[in-house]
Amino acid sequence: MVRGKTQIKRIENSTSRQVTFSKRRKGLLKKAFELSVLCDAEVALIVFSPSGKLFEFSSSSATSTTERYRKCIKNLRPSKQMDDSQHFEEEVAILRKKIELLEETKRKFLGDGLDSSSIDELEQIEHQLEKSLRIIRSRKILLFCERINQLKEEGKILRKKNAELREKYEERQLELSIGQQFSSLEQVKEVETQLFIGLPNR
Repeated sequence: MVRGKTQIKRIENSTSRQVTFSKRRKGLLKKAFELSVLCDAEVALIVFSPSGKLFEFSSSSATSTTERYRKCIKNLRPSKQMDDSQHFEEEVAILRKKIELLEETKRKFLGDGLDSSSIDELEQIEHQLEKSLRIIRSRKILLFCERINQLKEEGKILRKKNAELREKYEERQLELSIGQQFSSLEQVKEVETQLFIGLPNR
């Protein structure tokens, strides 16, 4: 069975949330360790659980890595920070627009929010749905053909087995028939015959 895509949102069930936290935390710590060993990188990872419990990993010392990070941040130019922040905000805005467009398209494909659509937009949606429907039907036909071929192969195997069983049955019947004829000949041989000369006894 294909595993479904996990929705990135807060897990409402507290038990499931705790189990997921435990599994993902172990995976994250493992990845941090692998990164530090494989790439000879200085890695420090700090995780607080929902209950406030601390989990950490560091390739050398979490304190020294944190201090190194603070010094690096202080040495960065303010203009560099502003450029990065502005670039990040622009990317977020672009992605947000793409998500909104995809959500709107999805609603229209489901038949919702069509009141504001123009005739051209409706025709585009119709063409896209027809194209998708053709693809689905082609896939369905392909699966049917594969299933038919599979059933034909199974039918050949069954007919072959049936012919073998019939042949064995006919051989067995022939053996029984020969055995019965042989038994009848033996009985005929065992019949005694007597020859009398002269007048029969009175």
